Amino acid sequence: MPPQATGPVLDQVQQRWEALCAANPAFFDGRLLHVLGVHRNGHGGASLHVADCAYRFYAVQNETFDLGVRPLGVKGVVIGERGILMGLRSDSVAAYPRCWEFAPGGVIEPNEPPEAVIERELREETALRMGRPPVALAVVYDPVVRSWELVYEVSVRPGRFEANPAEYDELRWCGRGALPAPRSEVTEQILSVLGPRRTG
Repeated sequence: MPPQATGPVLDQVQQRWEALCAANPAFFDGRLLHVLGVHRNGHGGASLHVADCAYRFYAVQNETFDLGVRPLGVKGVVIGERGILMGLRSDSVAAYPRCWEFAPGGVIEPNEPPEAVIERELREETALRMGRPPVALAVVYDPVVRSWELVYEVSVRPGRFEANPAEYDELRWCGRGALPAPRSEVTEQILSVLGPRRTG
């Protein structure tokens, strides 16, 4: 749990969590890595300090009830001969509905290597298979979702892709100079990191 969560706060968390679960029975209280700090070394690298945390402490937050829980996630940028793989977020997702983003993405659970998360999410969200180990590109902060994201370049094997309807209404290979819009804020950040060498 977050270090600041005490008796009255825990009561509010429980009430908010029960309301979320009543509205959407798909919610479940798993585990995530809460980012305590990110320290860049000035040479293109960074150290992340994380702690195990229950998902409910992240899920119940909003603009007026912020416990400071910032999960660690992964984003894959699938770049191939046909361009860059983009996904149109479905209407049912909590963040960025009807926005385009790089697919896949997911949340890292404790004791789970980020590369394994990318491989799993790629399979679950797109039905594609990884061609070689992913390459770490950057660490970015998503202020809308309130999460830190490890960004990887992903190579995939040739094959058909299929959107997981729980995440995406559509998947599309896009020309590097003609990515669809509107795009999520974190996608714009990643684009600035990729630069013209990879996207143009």
